[in-house]
Amino acid sequence: MQILTSPAQLQRLQGILKKSLPLALPVYGAVLNISRGNPGQFEVLVDKWPDFGAVLARPRGEVAYGDMGHCRERGGMTWCPGTCQVCSGHPWVPPVLGLNLGVLEAIWAGIGVLGTLGAGPDPSVRVGSLLPSHVDLLNETWRHGGNARSRRYLAELLECFPHVCLQDGAGEPLSWVLTDHFGAGTHSFTLPEHRRRGHMQVALTVAAQRSQARGVPTFG
Repeated sequence: MQILTSPAQLQRLQGILKKSLPLALPVYGAVLNISRGNPGQFEVLVDKWPDFGAVLARPRGEVAYGDMGHCRERGGMTWCPGTCQVCSGHPWVPPVLGLNLGVLEAIWAGIGVLGTLGAGPDPSVRVGSLLPSHVDLLNETWRHGGNARSRRYLAELLECFPHVCLQDGAGEPLSWVLTDHFGAGTHSFTLPEHRRRGHMQVALTVAAQRSQARGVPTFG
């Protein structure tokens, strides 16, 4: 595998992957982040260049045969939540990548979102930010969480990548959407006592609007 390092190579790869969306979403978001300062310290590899047949995004310096963690095979491809993404010619799309625009269009039509969040389902709810001190809450509520490794991963997401958080009148988080190294929505959660009030719909809509403004695609 060849590691692509030059801006020209990454820009060319980004253009190729963009033409293959949504199939290429596992890697496209990672290439976008790498090209924009690489906050997650990732690298992208191809089997050959420029006529590649497979492309891999992974943490910089990680060996391909190393600890696969939660990686598992699906339809001839490997999916590793929070670790790496492989994209090849197989007709398979990961289940939690990007933000589903078809759902969001229905949300926009249903709640008339959204110049300011005050027009949302609860006027006291505002868009805010999660703090580093909230990482334990994230770790407790994430289905892959509850351990030291997941806590470190979530702390990195919180520090390096965009997120949307809805806060109650006291400034406490009640619903949030995190994004990861691949430009994908991950760990979307609403506290049980605040559910069935449309908060997640608003959080996803705001996240999609911000993603599109940054050039990260949403898809249906």
